[in-house]
Amino acid sequence: MDQPSEHDEQGMHEIARRAKLQRLKELGYDPWGQRFDRRMSLGDIRSREREIQYHKSDGGAAVDVPTDLDAAEFRAWLTAQGSGELRGPTVRAAGRIMLLRDTGKLIFIDLEDWTGRVQLFIGKNQVGPNDWELAQQLDLGDLLGADGELRRTKTGELTIFVTSLHILCKSLEPPPDKHHGLTDPEARQRMRYVDLLYGEGVRDRFLKRTKIVQSIRQTLTRSGFSEIEGPTLQSIPGGAAARPFTTHHNALDMRLYMRIALELHLKRLLVGGMERVFELGRVYRNEGISPRHNPEFTMLEVYEAYGDYGTMMDLTETIILEALRTLGSGYTLPWGDSQIDFTPPFARRTYDSLLEENTGVDPSDPAAVAEAAKSCGIETAGRHPDVVKSDLFEHSVEHQLVGPIFVTDYPASVCPLTKRKAGHPEIAERFELYVHGMELANAYTELNDPDLQEQLFRTQLAGLSSEESMARMDHDFVRALRHGMPPAGGLGIGIDRLVMLLTNSQSIREVILFPLLRSE
Repeated sequence: MDQPSEHDEQGMHEIARRAKLQRLKELGYDPWGQRFDRRMSLGDIRSREREIQYHKSDGGAAVDVPTDLDAAEFRAWLTAQGSGELRGPTVRAAGRIMLLRDTGKLIFIDLEDWTGRVQLFIGKNQVGPNDWELAQQLDLGDLLGADGELRRTKTGELTIFVTSLHILCKSLEPPPDKHHGLTDPEARQRMRYVDLLYGEGVRDRFLKRTKIVQSIRQTLTRSGFSEIEGPTLQSIPGGAAARPFTTHHNALDMRLYMRIALELHLKRLLVGGMERVFELGRVYRNEGISPRHNPEFTMLEVYEAYGDYGTMMDLTETIILEALRTLGSGYTLPWGDSQIDFTPPFARRTYDSLLEENTGVDPSDPAAVAEAAKSCGIETAGRHPDVVKSDLFEHSVEHQLVGPIFVTDYPASVCPLTKRKAGHPEIAERFELYVHGMELANAYTELNDPDLQEQLFRTQLAGLSSEESMARMDHDFVRALRHGMPPAGGLGIGIDRLVMLLTNSQSIREVILFPLLRSE
């Protein structure tokens, strides 16, 4: 006889669960639950284990129950106490059923919430006939409430001995197979709710992301920065060289763009006298998808009046070290089969010195750079020497940068929003922070010369049609600069990439709750 298909098994599971759903209704229970007040998190319940005591039958003083014994040691300890019983605090719990074992007259359940797990002991005599009948309708994945006494079993297992049950939501879908789980990456990302419930370490990773973002906000706020909210829809997509998503505003009959960067509106605020500002926000780039790229991602951008790229290096290091402190993970973290050592201070090297070290080419010799680029298969004909140099750096150097390392002083011609180094107009005061070949942060001493900024904008847009060039030229930003922007440092950090590095996640899709996917 043919074995039932996965689809057939799914159907049988649903039929069985719907039969239990109907039985719950017949018993007078609401299978979708109601408000459940006074519950404690399971983590808080577990923290009350020290309140469990052993009360001897002879009426002697109650004895605190040790919490650090294994099963055999605990049984020996109980035997040594003589006649008596364990008693503990009354608790109210709620969570999802992750394990269920029915022995006929007793049911053992592992209940889980986002703070931990606790075992439930359900006895027919202890809960009464109505709740025992309710217990017969339970399945893995159901949400359950329970009142009872927190004690230990004879093997020392911390357990709630249940006195009453409350169905809080019936699950009509079974969990993934416990041996194989939800292993397909796309299925995990599409059904992130299942991945969070049953994937090992998944929920913890996203809770760490929350802690990292909170830490960044706190670090900047303590340093006197104000968080702002810039426009997501923009009439000119500026601040980066990227392809935008476009839309149309019907009432104004105008094309709008989803922002590709946060930069230009934040710098307008510097002109307006807001001297330390930051935004943590989504940006959108209509480009490819890879383990390090998602079309929608989270950026931090920070601007500080009267600072420079050196100021931003110090701030970047502080932000990362404070995030590590918040996670309690120390300076050394795993990264695949390797490690990342964030012990301060982070290394600082110039762009040209790294290029020369890794290629043996004199960075100041365009002909030598072009020859080296050709040998790497990089197109050189008709291209600016600094663009060729940039491609060679990307090809031959970036993957060598284990870091964390600040790469400083880039070719000025590839940095149109950056102030030039005093006495060296060919060098831009810019750094990028690399960790294991991944660009994590980008920062400038900000350009505040309006005439030079306008000239660089025009150079940057020279390859576009005149109509498109006019549409992308941010005249208002240049006008803002003419009112006077203070010397400033600016910083951008890719939050998703930072979370990847701090949680040992090899793909950006593992740190974005709902990455972009093809339609089913």
